[in-house]
Amino acid sequence: MSKDVVILTEAASLHIKDMMKHNEEEGALLRVSVKGGGCSGLSYGMGFDHEVKEEDLHFEQHGIQVLVDKESASILQGTKIDYKESMMGGGFTIENPNAIASCGCGSSFRTATATGTPEEC
Repeated sequence: MSKDVVILTEAASLHIKDMMKHNEEEGALLRVSVKGGGCSGLSYGMGFDHEVKEEDLHFEQHGIQVLVDKESASILQGTKIDYKESMMGGGFTIENPNAIASCGCGSSFRTATATGTPEEC
């Protein structure tokens, strides 16, 4: 498994840095995770953290310190996180090569080996 579990695009990194500044979180780490739930069984999580835990993989991309817990790492390996703008607004997009099914909302998925705990939409 590659140490850089997820790939942040430059656009995503710039937007994350803007969010850190706006929320007075400069110097925070970006935690990317997977949890049970959502229509397809698993959901992505992203948020700011200030502590590296023993079970975390820790790496840097485009000046962003990224944390992924080891349990989420196998599910997220090779996942690309981008930020796209459109006429209707902007948002993060997540392309996970391990996902075999996803929900229309784009934030819920399952893999061949991890089904999670599906919920009603």
